[in-house]
Amino acid sequence: MTRRFSLYISLFVVLILSAVACSKQEKTEEGIIKINENGLPIMQPLPEELPQLSAAFVQDKKYGASLFFDKIWSEKNDNVSFLVAKNGHIIYENYMGFANKSTDEKITRETPLHIASVSKVLTATATLMLVDAKKLKLDQKVTTIIENFPYPDVTIQTLLNHRSGMKNYAYFTFENNNWDKKKTLTNADIIKVMVEKEIPLERKTDTGFSYNNTNYAVLALIIEKITGLTFAEAMSEMIFKPLGMDNTFVFEIEEHKGTVAPSYKGNNMEIGLDYLDGVYGDKNIYSTPRDLLKFDTARYADFFLNPDLIKKIYQGYSYESKGLKNYGLGIRMVEFEEGEPFYFHNGWWHGNTSSFINLRKEKVTIITLSNKYTKKTYQSKKLASLFGDYPFKLQNDGDE
Repeated sequence: MTRRFSLYISLFVVLILSAVACSKQEKTEEGIIKINENGLPIMQPLPEELPQLSAAFVQDKKYGASLFFDKIWSEKNDNVSFLVAKNGHIIYENYMGFANKSTDEKITRETPLHIASVSKVLTATATLMLVDAKKLKLDQKVTTIIENFPYPDVTIQTLLNHRSGMKNYAYFTFENNNWDKKKTLTNADIIKVMVEKEIPLERKTDTGFSYNNTNYAVLALIIEKITGLTFAEAMSEMIFKPLGMDNTFVFEIEEHKGTVAPSYKGNNMEIGLDYLDGVYGDKNIYSTPRDLLKFDTARYADFFLNPDLIKKIYQGYSYESKGLKNYGLGIRMVEFEEGEPFYFHNGWWHGNTSSFINLRKEKVTIITLSNKYTKKTYQSKKLASLFGDYPFKLQNDGDE
């Protein structure tokens, strides 16, 4: 008995030590982050469920969401994935249309669709996790990370909040034969073209806001440099796998071409890939509303990021021009004169459109994805009025 007991104790100790080796906790000044065996910060699911919703509340909001959906979306013509949730609990969801018309594959709750610029929310999150883990600094110059980067004043923060002043790679690679359109452009190629073609800044760094995909393509390169992994590997290891986002991945053109849901014009004509489809960070993440809900819910955890970083995400940085719209660190916002700010991010790439809405005060998530071009996707913000005081004009469809 004694020998058997000793064996059990030894095995127990080995298991504990293995668990500690695989994942450890590290303290920052303001909280605790989880570090995996590769020394990378990883997101953690919310450890406790947020408050349950009453049956009456769910019934009321489900009715409102279903009325909205039935009014906006048509089963005959539309492709859409749609979800409304509060406190991480799904109130209403609906899926219709084709993931792939040529194979008659229908869209289901497990069908990954291209989330276009909503990818920026995830790229920003991975970047900020590296900041929280002391592997990056918001005020760190990109020149300290990427060799030959041509703009000395651009920092991590000015990439995140679109104040770098860089030009859009989709334009400067297209112009003046700066790139052979028969060749797939990569993130590294963007830097190469910047340097070799001496692409100037559009404006002086940190003097104004200019929404620009180049910022997030560069952030993806930085994530690769800091982690020593590909962007796809880093996102999977830091966010997708820990949260159980089983239907979410970074599109890699050689691996996924011909296997993912294609996108379509409004007339159902399939849109093929072009030379820009190899760039990621600004786009090229495929996901589902349920997976994105897991991600959004996890961001309510006390240990997600330290409170100072959380505040910086949800504050505006660009007030040179008058108006209610602004941009934080990887999130759009409308700052009303009264009431709560409205946080969201929309996307558009080829025929793919997306809308990710995060009502922070109400802990509501509204997600709409479509692989057939339409502006209907952006009307989802009107549902915010079901949960709080958000005064949107009905004729305003929103911005990408």
